[in-house]
Amino acid sequence: MSDQEGRPTLLYQLYCGLTSVLAPLAWRTVRSKLETAGVSNDRQRERLGYATLPRPNQTLIWFHAASVGESLSVLSLIKRLGQRLPDAEFLITSGTPTSAALIEKRMPPRTRHQYPPLDTGGPVHRFLEHWRPDAGIFVESEIWPRLIVENANSGTPLALLNARLSEKSVEGWKKRPKTARYILDHFQLFLTQNDRTATNLIAMGAPADRVHPGTNLKAMSDPLPVDEATLADIRRQLDGRPVWIASSTHAGEEETVLAAHKELLKLWPNLLLLLIPRHPERRDEVTGLVSTAELSFALRSTGDEITANTQVYVADTLGETGTWYALCPVVFLGGSLKEIGGHNPFEPAQAGAAVITGPGYYNFAETFAPLVEAGGAVEVQSSKELTDAVAHWLSDDAALIDARNAAGACVNTQKSALDGVIDALCEKLDLK
Repeated sequence: MSDQEGRPTLLYQLYCGLTSVLAPLAWRTVRSKLETAGVSNDRQRERLGYATLPRPNQTLIWFHAASVGESLSVLSLIKRLGQRLPDAEFLITSGTPTSAALIEKRMPPRTRHQYPPLDTGGPVHRFLEHWRPDAGIFVESEIWPRLIVENANSGTPLALLNARLSEKSVEGWKKRPKTARYILDHFQLFLTQNDRTATNLIAMGAPADRVHPGTNLKAMSDPLPVDEATLADIRRQLDGRPVWIASSTHAGEEETVLAAHKELLKLWPNLLLLLIPRHPERRDEVTGLVSTAELSFALRSTGDEITANTQVYVADTLGETGTWYALCPVVFLGGSLKEIGGHNPFEPAQAGAAVITGPGYYNFAETFAPLVEAGGAVEVQSSKELTDAVAHWLSDDAALIDARNAAGACVNTQKSALDGVIDALCEKLDLK
């Protein structure tokens, strides 16, 4: 297990002690956020390890994800794994109310959601005593030392799926090699997003024979859901107007998007920008920016209709992005004009869209690379380049069709890897 014959390192013991001391403060902080989001008292206590649902009698496979993107990325996998293992049941844990709400809407058969326990003694013990998972699958960078170690010590085989670690995180773990080896040795399998993460995990101390480079699980997800009634209603409101989308935008990006839109309006006076902020609670900030740009807008959350005078439609709601993507084949994907890491380009590509991105998509570098190379996505760095990219696809139908076809071909290529992921999980975690 480690250089100390499987015994916990001093640093791990210090971590356990420190988190126990800080647990009350952590709980107050977490509880406040959940209360603000309207989460019930009973469900808040899931963070303390108190389950609100019974454990099923069948084999229970547990997936632990961080938030929205990671949670939704495993739903297709759970669905397919459920077909492979018809007697298995599934538990998915995630830490944010937003992810919980979206999971509830798209829950696969035989699956239930809970909030994860705080990574300290009491909550972890209560969680494990109740759920007793037969296998645990941690998603992306969810390395919680106590949750990992105590799961494995209880006999639960573990995998780290879709593994992704920042360079800062990797360098930090490399400075603590004994503890990194101790924690990582509790996993039976590492399936990484790319070769670089595989190399980093091995350098951190993961057993090389358990590390397997793969692909980004988010590329294999099912298409986002489309509400056909809403889609038809918005199309009625558009009345044939041209439209482009700026999706998952963050603070500091809307200014660039709005500047591009003002230039595009000179070419297409009736063009509509459908603006989807990543965090809907920023609606006041975003609409303020639209007003400052002297553009008229309608707000989705208040039920505003799109009129002939509406220049920007702010879609400040959750769970409707798939419907918006179905409206338009030209999508700028945010989180990329700033050093944020980008967002999943396969979601708009699955909907048949061509994708525009800024340069800061490092969290999805291996996903964007084939898209850009094939012509299904283009990179821009300024409002002028964004204007030119949108204008090119709005004015050249043949070029847009080629880009959309290229994006769709990349999605289909990635989806074929899902069976390989399931095979590896079943073999290494002894799932039957």
